[in-house]
Amino acid sequence: MTFRPELRFRWLLAGLCALALFGCGESAPVQGPLDSVRSALARGDGISAEVQLRAMIETGTDPRDVAAYLGEANLAQGRFAEAREWLGKQDFSPRTRAHGNHMLGRLEMESGNLPAAGQAFDRALAAGGEAPELWVDIGRLRYRGGEQAQAIQAAERAVELGPENPLALRFRAQLVRDVDGSLAALPWFERALDVAPNDPALLGDYAATLGELGRARDMLAAVRHLSTVDPANRRAYYLQAVLAARAGNYDLALTLLQRSGQVESEVPGAMLLLALIDMERGNYSSAAQMLDRLATLQPDNRRVVPLLARALVLGRNDKELAYRFQADAARASASPYLQTLMARSLEALGDRERAGPLLDLAARQNRPEFSVIRSATTLETARMRADEGGTGVPALTRAALTAGRSEAATEAARSFARRFPGSGDALVLVGDTETSAKRLAAAEKAYLQALQIRRPWPLTFKLASVLSGQGKQRDAVVLLAGFAQGEPGNVEAMTLLAMHHARMGDWRAAAEYCDLVIAFGAARDPQVLAVRAKAALESGETDLAVRLAEIAHDLQPMHPASASILAQAYRAAGYDDDLVALAEAKVRILEQN
Repeated sequence: MTFRPELRFRWLLAGLCALALFGCGESAPVQGPLDSVRSALARGDGISAEVQLRAMIETGTDPRDVAAYLGEANLAQGRFAEAREWLGKQDFSPRTRAHGNHMLGRLEMESGNLPAAGQAFDRALAAGGEAPELWVDIGRLRYRGGEQAQAIQAAERAVELGPENPLALRFRAQLVRDVDGSLAALPWFERALDVAPNDPALLGDYAATLGELGRARDMLAAVRHLSTVDPANRRAYYLQAVLAARAGNYDLALTLLQRSGQVESEVPGAMLLLALIDMERGNYSSAAQMLDRLATLQPDNRRVVPLLARALVLGRNDKELAYRFQADAARASASPYLQTLMARSLEALGDRERAGPLLDLAARQNRPEFSVIRSATTLETARMRADEGGTGVPALTRAALTAGRSEAATEAARSFARRFPGSGDALVLVGDTETSAKRLAAAEKAYLQALQIRRPWPLTFKLASVLSGQGKQRDAVVLLAGFAQGEPGNVEAMTLLAMHHARMGDWRAAAEYCDLVIAFGAARDPQVLAVRAKAALESGETDLAVRLAEIAHDLQPMHPASASILAQAYRAAGYDDDLVALAEAKVRILEQN
């Protein structure tokens, strides 16, 4: 290997910096050449490490003794081709063979060659290289390959080998957050920060977790610390953008978000944030385009479609809204919000004949809580693409469900789960097909198994719906309460908890969750307001019940729940008999329809 001319200057500069550092500390312990290299690599300084390693070769060190570290140094600089020059031949000395194969596995994983990465990691283990860092990389490989359960096992092994290793602790924290929520993950992040308080990646994860828990001040402190230790950190800009948006400073949020570069990298959270900022700044077309892209990337994200519909409405793109979502809005399982938006757009287009039935659907009290995500791909096309990679079988399953072929969908999903027995996504897919076939007990079993691996909100929502469909209201409440404890900012979870407590007659708990939901932005949700009014009525707060019932009724006058609670509140407050009779007559008419 020879020096590349364009790299001579930066190598020389790094070497001079290293000499300067050594000269500043007269009492610093003397390090051996490889100890110094390892220290540089540990702090992410691949350039200094490479300078020292090449100097070792020029003074007679066998290249086989340092090939593994030169590969690692180039990996740290993002120079994959150069790293492969040192790692690809597997020409390592016996004492560096384990580390060399570990680095080769990392290179293959970064290059997207997962089978080759697994083989390299196996060779590293066989060479006696069992270490926390290796098990972290094995876990990440398993996670990327859909083996989430095996990834958890790898993370546990990494912590077992290195209970104070920040990489192992961070990876364990990330997986705990997946399974048990942000609150449970927080101690793991804090334990890792005790060991590595200035680690930028760790600080970024910690700040994001604090944000998910609604601890804005603590999040701000963590972000400021991150910006101090790594001023050019792009994730710090994104996290600051989140804080600025929450504070209502959308111009600053946009500037910070643009600096982060995360929208260009199609980070879903950044894409959603940009769409929300655009909506607040009146750029509805830009917001719609971003939400459209996000809906393609995350079809299971229940928040995206209503936001996209809202962006189209605010941008007065009623024709596009009607073209894209009229069929979805007509489904019984569609959200009342989407149905109402669609109805208003149809009215704006002069089509009151089709708007009326949608308003009637939006006013219905009893609606299915779970529906299968419809596929835009035909069944025939999905069958042809089924062997094209990891997304082929899930796409086939979705297409079969959309086509009403539930048994074909079930077989495809079960086949997928057999191929990837540790995949939470595969188990969710099985649960979806079982739900579609009305086999709720089987769906519950699949969802519960998936929940042991990952616990995203869509899965929690599906399982709660399946439990409710089997009459297991209390089990659904326990599930939702556990989720809300770990993710206290999730409005959907708290809304469902309020509804479940109301069904069980626990009006005190229903009131508490309604108050939280209203505080988090649902002050104009007629269903939430109607439940809160009922809770107020049950606790003897008649004036509050009347006020909330009137707001709910004004928002959606044809909603049976709104009309019913208004009539009850008027009667309890001793209003004029004619007014009470009129309100009760309206309830009877709505119930008959």
